Amino acid sequence: MGERLAGGNLAIALLANTGATVGMLAVLIATLAPVSGAHFNPVVTLVAFWLRQLSVSRAGAYIVAQIAGCCTGALLANVMFDLPAIQFSTQARTGIAQWISEIVATAGLIFIAFTSPARAVAWRVSAWIGAAYWFTASTSFANPAITLGRSLTDTFAGISRMDAPGFILAELAGGLLGAGLVQLFVIRKSPA
Repeated sequence: MGERLAGGNLAIALLANTGATVGMLAVLIATLAPVSGAHFNPVVTLVAFWLRQLSVSRAGAYIVAQIAGCCTGALLANVMFDLPAIQFSTQARTGIAQWISEIVATAGLIFIAFTSPARAVAWRVSAWIGAAYWFTASTSFANPAITLGRSLTDTFAGISRMDAPGFILAELAGGLLGAGLVQLFVIRKSPA
């Protein structure tokens, strides 16, 4: 919708995309946190597993559901906007600036998600992602499942299937960095 209404103005399209993402992400996290801990991101799930907050079977089930959900969401969005249900993005997103951006966006997301009080996670995570749309060159996917889903839409928000693996590797690297920051600043923090 943002792309259609922007009339070719990429800044307006990005602003519309940011607003929709921030609003919906906050609502989804707040609504589904009591059900699943708001696990929408395989990197978050892998870090929770690494921190022994999830079993292998639960982590695996979450990751399958995350990928299926993101891909289904992309197909549904295509249909809602009268596009072919299955598309493959031609949007090029590659290079060191893009990958560093995904590392930073994902590391920050992990740090915020695992250091925020439960009542604040919805607004802090969504605010981080919204801000990272603008302060990263990649527009902050920060989620391998989203990356896969966005490869299925040839719109402003898409990513070429050829570029998706680089993003996913950068997101996993960002997850490791974020987990290290959590461990450094929170878990190993000495008592006051």
